Amino acid sequence: MLDSPELDRAAGTLVCVKPECLQRTGSFKFRGAYNAISSLDPDSLARGVAAVSSGNHAQAVALAAKLHGAQATIVMPSDAVRVKREATAAHGAEIVTYDRYAEDREALFRDLVAKRRLHPIHPFDDRAVMAGQGTVGLELLEDAEALDTVVVPVSGGGLISGCATAVKALAPETRIVGVEPATGDDVARSLTAGERVSIPVPRTIADGLQATSPGELTFGVIRDLVDEVVTVSDEEIAAAMLACLDHLGLVAEPSGATALAAVLSGRLALDARRIGVIVSGGNVDPESFEDLVGRPMPARRDEGGGPRAPA
Repeated sequence: MLDSPELDRAAGTLVCVKPECLQRTGSFKFRGAYNAISSLDPDSLARGVAAVSSGNHAQAVALAAKLHGAQATIVMPSDAVRVKREATAAHGAEIVTYDRYAEDREALFRDLVAKRRLHPIHPFDDRAVMAGQGTVGLELLEDAEALDTVVVPVSGGGLISGCATAVKALAPETRIVGVEPATGDDVARSLTAGERVSIPVPRTIADGLQATSPGELTFGVIRDLVDEVVTVSDEEIAAAMLACLDHLGLVAEPSGATALAAVLSGRLALDARRIGVIVSGGNVDPESFEDLVGRPMPARRDEGGGPRAPA
């Protein structure tokens, strides 16, 4: 857990940051992928695993499979962030690309899994994956102790459903707030409608938060345990990326900075005295980082797949 007096002043409250950008493969996704793959039987491992992902889940599955001696096949959009694509391939995964705006990735993925008899590792709608991601919230509570609110980036819902389960079990009075890009508000819309809603693939700098609908399993948990879901603009996300660099010395990718963006932009009612914020990932191309933040990205430090820290 990290904190910063400067960040506290900018936020107007005490902020406790969980830096999953320093996790293996550079994001929280390794937790769920490892938990799911380590639960497989020997036959499933021998046949191999498959995943569909824009990058962070791809890297996590690739490394977790490698550590278990299994082959990973990843269905990835053709415009995936370069650093994520290269890191996935570096772990030995086979990459199958598609056009995210013109092709049906789910149909492509189902055909691939059936043809090759692979075991699918869903990026969020899997109980083992959800449980693995929930260890982020568990550790945040252990390190930060009492928190009034925990703020979590939201896409398909694996991270927030796991964290909400852990946090509400141990500290039921703590509020759980999810954050989505303004153009990708499928979870907020689903909560308003009382059922899962699908939207077109959102266009946002937060490439890891482009799910078009919450998961079937995750939505049930979100509906029952999450107190609020808010949205932030791309401009607010970029500003939060800069705040991560200036106040914490962290490189956050756009998706990873959304929770902090909600805190800094005033999207939350900050009556809480102590807020936990999850910075969920740090996998971003140097060129994209400089374009968004206006600063060169600090030197990369490779440890198991891609965390970055100041030189």
